Amino acid sequence: MPELPEVETVMRGLAKVLDGQVIRHAETRREGLRWPFPAGLVQTLTGAQVEGFRRRGKYMLMRLVERPSVLIHLGMSGRMVARHRDAPFVPRIGPQGAASDARGHNQPPELHEHLMLETEGGWRVGFVDPRRFGSVDLVPREAEDGHRLLAGLGPEPLEEGFTVEVLERALGGKFTPIKAALLDQKIVAGLGNIYVCEALFRAGISPTRMAATIPGSRAAKLVPAIRSVLSDAIEAGGSTLRDYVRSDGEIGGFQDRFDVYDREGQPCRLCSGPKGCPGIVRLVQSGRSTFYCPRTQR
Repeated sequence: MPELPEVETVMRGLAKVLDGQVIRHAETRREGLRWPFPAGLVQTLTGAQVEGFRRRGKYMLMRLVERPSVLIHLGMSGRMVARHRDAPFVPRIGPQGAASDARGHNQPPELHEHLMLETEGGWRVGFVDPRRFGSVDLVPREAEDGHRLLAGLGPEPLEEGFTVEVLERALGGKFTPIKAALLDQKIVAGLGNIYVCEALFRAGISPTRMAATIPGSRAAKLVPAIRSVLSDAIEAGGSTLRDYVRSDGEIGGFQDRFDVYDREGQPCRLCSGPKGCPGIVRLVQSGRSTFYCPRTQR
């Protein structure tokens, strides 16, 4: 599932091509994705001017002038693909067979494109979701934070409100592994399996350590580790493991910079070698793979 860096990257890509644009045509190709499309979606989008975007956790909000916001979740395999009508198409195979032209814009695949927008400025944006776990909804701008999918989310880890003190209060008294606690979207919004593993490595904290033991010096290391991992991943355009591509059709690059995730048996980059470290270890926590260095993470 796309995590905060992937959603942020897609949102920034959409903002570049849609901000200020007027949607001249909107079309749905099925009744919905994970849930039915909201009543009046096409009518709300048609003729609307895009005012801007906002991200909350793993959700995007496309804000329209004097109309409700469009709440978008990419789900497991969803991606937003943008292409200008004047862009020449030169086929190139990418993740999951996605084709893109010479400028990097996806040629929208019709088979799994369930929502499509065309702007007066010549941009065509499609929501492609083969597994259909994504979602689209309408919400009044003033009620965004009260939407059922957003109301319970914790603080944004890249905003000033996410402090050591805030994290300490959230983790205090929680006798659950810190890995599981950080995946709880009520604790911190937007974190997923990849970036929790990477942040815990940078902070030198074992994923099996109880969350209640984090307040103090460990929390002081964990907050900047979370921030740095997410910032580095956004700078790299996110991580492409299977389905994820940016809105311009290009893959992310952070997967080439993983310290621990998906590196089972490989040397730890902080350790001296096989004699001092067994390498990256994989274990399963709550049904998910966890990767860490047992020597440097305590």
